[in-house]
Amino acid sequence: MGRRRRSRAQYLKGELIEREDFSEDLAAFKFRVDKQVPFIPGQYATIGFQVDEKIVQRPYSIVSSPHEPFMEVFVELVPEGATTPLFWELKLGDSVFIRDRLVGRFVLDTESGMTRHVMAGTVTGAAPYISIARTQKIEQEQGKASPHQILAIVGASLSWELGYYADELNELAAQEEWFTFVQTVSRPWEDPEWQGESGRAEDVIRKYGDQLGYDHTNAVVYACGHPQMIENAKAIWARARFPEERIKEEKFFVIKEE
Repeated sequence: MGRRRRSRAQYLKGELIEREDFSEDLAAFKFRVDKQVPFIPGQYATIGFQVDEKIVQRPYSIVSSPHEPFMEVFVELVPEGATTPLFWELKLGDSVFIRDRLVGRFVLDTESGMTRHVMAGTVTGAAPYISIARTQKIEQEQGKASPHQILAIVGASLSWELGYYADELNELAAQEEWFTFVQTVSRPWEDPEWQGESGRAEDVIRKYGDQLGYDHTNAVVYACGHPQMIENAKAIWARARFPEERIKEEKFFVIKEE
């Protein structure tokens, strides 16, 4: 019993206050947490569910900014997963467990001296970039400088998979010179009304990086989400002469070998 109390003390309560389903397998969840926990944009929360006598938990990149009074995550349903099906059972007012330490190293590089950043993601891989961009926007409104230029390129199979995050990022890009957003769709034949960029995220990173002057002399690059996209993007950036220490990655799952 004592061990159980100590383990429970590592968690905060997160009450679901808002949920938006973008599709059958993609949704945004906002939680009211009983204590504000500091974190760096780009880090992740470990979210758990009570299953019998155990707490089953997995890491989820945080969408919200540390300055916001809630914790937000963008989740893709994995039917055979340990936790994502449990998200889909949540109703407003239900609670989850959130570890009281928010961690991760996939954060904005402020140590290299570079102020330009190319951020490539696949669907829920946009989460850390949204947190980073929201935070710079909020801090700008608080009177702080906005020293970092961000090019965010997010790929999805279909345009609506990003839900209202696409609207948020497009609006931010229209408002701020320091932020550029490119959404690209890899199955445009299934999305006939889509008039934007087509292809996978890695298909267009050189195109937009070159157009906008983000290169190995002045930028840090990031890849987040599907591991195959990450490997492809890393190879493209390596050929573009980006040094290894300025290529950052965050895989959301590992492809099993056959």
